[in-house]
Amino acid sequence: MFKRTLKVAIALSLLSSPGVFADALSDAVNHENRSIKERSRDEYRHPQQTLRFFDVQPNMAVAEISPGGGWYSNILAPFLSDKGEFYAAHFYIEEGGNAYYKKSLDGFMQKISQDENYKKTKVTSFHPTKAMDFAPANSLDRVLTFRNVHNWYMQTGQEGIDSAFSSFFHALKKGGVLGVVEHKLPEDLTDEAQKSSGYMKQSFVIAAAEKAGFTLLAHSDVNLNPLDTTDHEKGVWTLPPGLRLGEKDQAKYLTIGESSRMTLKFIKP
Repeated sequence: MFKRTLKVAIALSLLSSPGVFADALSDAVNHENRSIKERSRDEYRHPQQTLRFFDVQPNMAVAEISPGGGWYSNILAPFLSDKGEFYAAHFYIEEGGNAYYKKSLDGFMQKISQDENYKKTKVTSFHPTKAMDFAPANSLDRVLTFRNVHNWYMQTGQEGIDSAFSSFFHALKKGGVLGVVEHKLPEDLTDEAQKSSGYMKQSFVIAAAEKAGFTLLAHSDVNLNPLDTTDHEKGVWTLPPGLRLGEKDQAKYLTIGESSRMTLKFIKP
């Protein structure tokens, strides 16, 4: 345990050292294409610290899995636009499929058609069991996913989780990094809670990645929220930005803020 803790401390120290990371990331986080509403969530999502932890560099080939409305894409696209490659592995849409996913994809496509920062973005499709080839094999330096593991588990179960992590392993180069941010369920709660709460156990996510061939390189507490008890009436969606209970106890949940999240960094050996 001591050796692992020491390794993590050394890794974090290196990543936070002056000169290790270009100012381009700070510029991207503060880019004018990010709305005030988006920036207001930085205090909970810590994008600059998170991407530094994942050691994302502007000359890398990077895929964001299931970018949704593009909160992180609005940082990654301009950051990678000059020297890197950016794959937005968006929702896989079947005929007569999920209307929410289609609306999200349509909105994303409209965004990139109007924003010069997205001119080099490669939009592909990802689904844990139906669309796994979101980038060429062994082509990526980084695969990043933010708050998506619970969706795959709730929709496709263990099969989908295994398939998803295997596809990430397949797309990464040797030595490439998988970065995962996910709502964190306390280890002392039952596994059953993972099926509907939106929270996942860190041990579960680590086991899934290791099963696919990854090695855990480090973990960070940057996205933990000690105010989040995780035992909410409507699961993680009780908290902002969802606020599924409407006006009920809204002040309480706004005070808590967004969910407590694990931040895990894996490497493809």
